[in-house]
Amino acid sequence: MMEKNAKIYVAGHRGMVGSAIVRELNRQGYTNIITRTHQELDLTRQADVEDFFAAEKPEYVFLAAAKVGGIIANQNALADFMWFNMTLEMNVINSAWKNGCKKLEFLGSSCIYPRMAPQPMKEDCLLTSELEKTNEAYALAKISGLKYCEFLNKQYGTDYISVMPTNLYGPNDNYHPTHSHVLPALIRRFHEAKMEGKTAVTCWGDGSPLREFLYVDDLANLCVFLMNNYSGNETVNAGTGKELTIKELTELVAKVVGYNGEIKWDTTKPNGTPRKLLDVSKAEKLGWHYMTELEDGIRLAYEDFLNNPMRAER
Repeated sequence: MMEKNAKIYVAGHRGMVGSAIVRELNRQGYTNIITRTHQELDLTRQADVEDFFAAEKPEYVFLAAAKVGGIIANQNALADFMWFNMTLEMNVINSAWKNGCKKLEFLGSSCIYPRMAPQPMKEDCLLTSELEKTNEAYALAKISGLKYCEFLNKQYGTDYISVMPTNLYGPNDNYHPTHSHVLPALIRRFHEAKMEGKTAVTCWGDGSPLREFLYVDDLANLCVFLMNNYSGNETVNAGTGKELTIKELTELVAKVVGYNGEIKWDTTKPNGTPRKLLDVSKAEKLGWHYMTELEDGIRLAYEDFLNNPMRAER
């Protein structure tokens, strides 16, 4: 168990996941949280990361920093996604190990699992068949971070764990027009369509892929729970165990935002992976269960969007 005054470093504290972990730690009464902005500490610079860990000696590390994006961003910048994430992870995990960090938690993504993995996806389906090509670079980087934690545990007896979230949404999400994931992108598109009085909105694909969504504050609650209650080489899936089609999601977002126009589908555009549902029985057996239902979470996310400065970006 983490002591309430233990020195805890949250890497990526200004991102959606990292900021949620900081909120959850504060809510639970942890008082000694260290953070650094990208300007203060570039995690891709090995010497700077080593100096930071040598000076601060954090006892616990939540590694939530990453370069993320939707289908377009991933396809257009494969090399960038791989280099940035791989370099960042290796620097932080290695420096944590060198400086005697008691426990590290690595945040991955459900995109690490094979494209055609049996559904719902269990933790042990990792590396059993090929990855989804549209985000292969990001997935390979995340798999490497997970495996490095596992190998340090095996070789040096560390207590480094990993958690693999499903699609996330909530406060501090990225609402950029081309670099965001599906749910925040839909919130922005329907809001702008409503404001501009558009009679129709066109979405990518045919709406058939099945997806699962987890509210980010629920993930943060699980992250702290696992830091205090789980040790093991195998990752832990983070999700709701519930899925819906992209078409159903689109209609739900339109309803929450208050957009009443027509929704059209551009079937010349890619769908991405046909189905992505996590088997969350492992987390449930440990004693954890999600709390926020999707429509409630989308309402909270829309409130956040309306107060988010990134809305002004085009």
